[in-house]
Amino acid sequence: MTLWKRRIAATATALLCLGAAGQAAAQEKFTYLTNWFAQAEHGGFYQALADGSYKAAGLDVTIRMGGPQVNIMQIMAAGQADCIMGYDVETMKVHERGIRAVTVAASFQKDPQVLIAHPNVTKMEDLKGKTILVSSAGMTTYWPWLKAKYGLTDSQVRPYTFNIQPFVADKNVVQQGYLSSEPFAIETTAGFKPSVFLMSDFGWPPYSTTITCMEKTIRERPQAVAAFVKASMEGWKKYLTGDPSAANALIKKDNPNMTDAKIANAIALLKSTGMVFGGDAATKGVGIITEARMKATFDMLVANQLIDPKVDFKATFTDQFVKDLKVMP
Repeated sequence: MTLWKRRIAATATALLCLGAAGQAAAQEKFTYLTNWFAQAEHGGFYQALADGSYKAAGLDVTIRMGGPQVNIMQIMAAGQADCIMGYDVETMKVHERGIRAVTVAASFQKDPQVLIAHPNVTKMEDLKGKTILVSSAGMTTYWPWLKAKYGLTDSQVRPYTFNIQPFVADKNVVQQGYLSSEPFAIETTAGFKPSVFLMSDFGWPPYSTTITCMEKTIRERPQAVAAFVKASMEGWKKYLTGDPSAANALIKKDNPNMTDAKIANAIALLKSTGMVFGGDAATKGVGIITEARMKATFDMLVANQLIDPKVDFKATFTDQFVKDLKVMP
């Protein structure tokens, strides 16, 4: 075989290897663990799964559902998920224990956490004197901030048991909730429209429904993380501006208790509140996170003695996967 034929053969072999590598990359497994049962608030991820965007990006993605008894951070730290649907407050706090979790994108520019009151309560200042039902998680996240901001007291708090009946039965009761969940349940089962206060509209700073990965994953698999982030944020745009029916079918398959009415209500609220397309996302693209916003959350945690001020907040996030992504609303 002549030299030039050997070179051609070597080139062909190299191209075949590259092709095989591309096929292998297309099968790269990637597991994303959500924070709850499948719902419209996870729609962008299911959209990317349903329309083949993850596959086109070289990923074989599995979306696993979380739930009330599922410690998703622990599961990820144990290597059983590549990334999770995180929450800034928790991601920052676990650094106190040496868990190197890192937020890489924020699907929601706001936290959907709400306070729900009876219709006679028209402003946050009216919460004084009310009985407020707060979960154990709420006591170590938003309650210290809320208490300091509005002059509330611990004596007002009673445990929230994820049951709307105590609220419905007593007009003096206020309860926590999730934007599209409890208010919808109250309106459809109790027959009245409650007052709903989205805490992020009153200064509560965290992002929500984030993509959070271990530092090790980012270091060892940056291309896979980048591909997942890009496809997911494009999925959110398609889910909220296009036809979400295929994604909704997957959501209902994973969570048979989910109904079309609940999904439609959630999608309408995601749009009307600017949950995905509002804030910095309006000008910097879906999924954007900024140092200023992260610092605001960290400073809030420090001010309310919810985190060790020695934690390096800059180690808890990176914008390398979203700053130039520009998935515009």
